[in-house]
Amino acid sequence: MRPERNFFTEFVNTDGDLSEKLGTLGRFVILLVCVVLLFSATFQFIMFRFEDQSLSFVTALYWTLVTMSTVGFGDIVFVSEVGRFFTLVVLVSGIPLLLVILPAIFIRVLYAPWLEKQMRQEIPDHLPAPISGHVIITRYGPIAAGLIERLALSEIPYVVVEPDETVALRLKNDGINVVAANLDSRQTYENIFADQARFIVANCEDTLNTNIALTVRELSTSVPIVGLVEDEDSTDILEFSGCTHVYAPLARLGEFLAARASAGFGSADVLGSVKGLQVAEFMARNTSLSGRTIAETQLREQTGANIVGIWQRGKFVSAYPSTRINNDSIIVTVGTETQLKAIDEILPPQKFHKDDAVLVIGAGSVGTAAIRALKTQGFAVHVLDRDAQACDRVRGLADEVVIGDANERTTLNQAGLDHSPSVLLTTSNDAMNIYLAIYCRRLKSDLCIVSRITESRNLEAIHRAGADFAFSAGALGAKVIDSYVEGRDHVLLDHDVQAMSLPLPKSLENLKLSDTGITTKTGLAVVAVEQNGSVITDLTNLERLTPGSTLILFGTSEQERIFTKEFG
Repeated sequence: MRPERNFFTEFVNTDGDLSEKLGTLGRFVILLVCVVLLFSATFQFIMFRFEDQSLSFVTALYWTLVTMSTVGFGDIVFVSEVGRFFTLVVLVSGIPLLLVILPAIFIRVLYAPWLEKQMRQEIPDHLPAPISGHVIITRYGPIAAGLIERLALSEIPYVVVEPDETVALRLKNDGINVVAANLDSRQTYENIFADQARFIVANCEDTLNTNIALTVRELSTSVPIVGLVEDEDSTDILEFSGCTHVYAPLARLGEFLAARASAGFGSADVLGSVKGLQVAEFMARNTSLSGRTIAETQLREQTGANIVGIWQRGKFVSAYPSTRINNDSIIVTVGTETQLKAIDEILPPQKFHKDDAVLVIGAGSVGTAAIRALKTQGFAVHVLDRDAQACDRVRGLADEVVIGDANERTTLNQAGLDHSPSVLLTTSNDAMNIYLAIYCRRLKSDLCIVSRITESRNLEAIHRAGADFAFSAGALGAKVIDSYVEGRDHVLLDHDVQAMSLPLPKSLENLKLSDTGITTKTGLAVVAVEQNGSVITDLTNLERLTPGSTLILFGTSEQERIFTKEFG
């Protein structure tokens, strides 16, 4: 049991400098006492000099406090003009001093910290009852926020361990299941039943993540742990510490951006695979598909691959037979490796000038990872950054490095924007990336612009600015970790568009695919079905959805939520 505490003891134990708090209050009290004493002495003088009355100091003090507090009993009044004027001065002075400033200081210095302390005590440091199959997330952040949304969609319980009580209080008020505790304490993980967890996400700096993994391993040798790593050189350390998965958010974001910037250079660019099926993109520009509907292209008849959607300047359009492909469309297709190679054979080769290098603006961690990925794919890369040290770090990777401001046209031209088919905006400043998206689009209308964003709220803004694609490390990391947690394949194409595999709900067992109404009710596209150990892409020959099957779907998180709600 906690000992009984009164207001004063709680105040004393409130975080902060006690002497500073008391000093603030003390200085005002001294000022207030001096004013009251001055008014009382003046009252005596005016009464003696102008009213011919000799009153005690106690009476003077009584009148001063009554007047300053606006009580005004009226038992002592001035007759002279001097006395009445003095009364007005005391009254006007008392309103701010006693009725405004004093309560404000009391609330700020004493009551507010005490109240905050009381509220903090309501934040638990343990889970109230034993639990299993939950996800533990150490410290809240962008990835944690996105992951929580994904877990809620799948109805997987979770708990956030947040060492900062102020942050924990805010999270609690926002409806997030949180405990306030030290991240490197064994007791913390005993209190949240870490040995019974489904997954643990070490979401801190590299050194602390190492300690978290070692601490959890004292309780359990089998619970899966994913450690987020800032420096990829620390990967082996986290693995040695006990992490079953290690994920580098910034590096993977750079690679992801690079894949989108290079999409469609004369071939179908593979973004990932689900159950052996590859998801790829290619540009319609200068192909026979431009200007036709999907039905008219007969791409499926020629290659066996399915068109599942089209990108139109950053907007994803679901594929229907009547959907028309424009010259600037980027086509999203799903098929086997053989089927995608068949697509490459019908695409005309893209010929670029020797100076047509991909331009990367920003040479930080994300930009460096993007440069490496582009070079691995065989592309020439130019880099632009105002930071000379950052430029020095990538000078051996890129074909050309330019030091300067990207918002200057001469600098952009020097970096090769005029000849670049794509530009990557990898700075951590969303406002700068939005500005550069507008500027680059104005300078070159057919440019493919791929941008990093830090805050998800800026996603719509950067698309309006002219970006074809935009991604954040938080959104990407959340979905990757969610795939670890749920043990399923997925391919992320955008913040919300993805290919995914979902187990067949019991409500759809033994039905014909045409009778399920999946696409009609949810908007999800069924691209394949895995059953009896094989993946069926030609769904016209699928007679029944047998129990234990896996659906390979394409769509958004909202459509997935509708699917779960509709079919269970």
